Amino acid sequence: MNQNAETPRARLLLVDDHPILREGLARLINQEKDLEVVGQAEDHAGALAALRESGPDLMIVDLTLASGNGLDLIREVRKHRARLPILVFSMHDDAYHAEQALRVGANGYVTKYEAPETLLKAIRLVLKGELYVHESMVGAILRRAVAKTDPEEEGDGLGLSSREREVFRMLGKGMGTRMIAEQMGVSVRTVDTHRENIKHKLNLKNASELLQLAIQWAPRLS
Repeated sequence: MNQNAETPRARLLLVDDHPILREGLARLINQEKDLEVVGQAEDHAGALAALRESGPDLMIVDLTLASGNGLDLIREVRKHRARLPILVFSMHDDAYHAEQALRVGANGYVTKYEAPETLLKAIRLVLKGELYVHESMVGAILRRAVAKTDPEEEGDGLGLSSREREVFRMLGKGMGTRMIAEQMGVSVRTVDTHRENIKHKLNLKNASELLQLAIQWAPRLS
């Protein structure tokens, strides 16, 4: 046996809508002796194609993509690659988004505000079959679980999470995305993510249909 044979590097697929961030992340990962990036994509369709072509050992996914969103992508991947490790790498630094990602099948959640060493640690843990969530979020996720804040438990039949219902209600009252973000104390991009999730859950084609339905529901959600 050749004692000098190198251990194969774990193959990673990056899915993020920012090319500069993807390239920087790829350089960081490729410097590691046990990791390498074998594919990149910016949207849902591109990710599925890259998944078929590159056959990665792990996929790193942002929640907001050029088209579609990370949660839908994870759901789709889970239909065909149930055991593929998936790590979410997101700008959203709240327990709500981490919980959502874990619910649909992610194996870990890291925010883009973490140090590079934290991301590399999470990658290696998820590759080993472990779950990774930053300790600062664990308590909040557990509290939500104990409180039974299941996104599908609302009794109005919409099947929206509490955050999504709040965005839906504010849209119905005529509030714009930036105003909603200020009211909720979150970023505009977070509100945009909620809007996309609402459209998906309610089978709405565009922003116009979303607004019309929100106006119809506003009196019942106030």
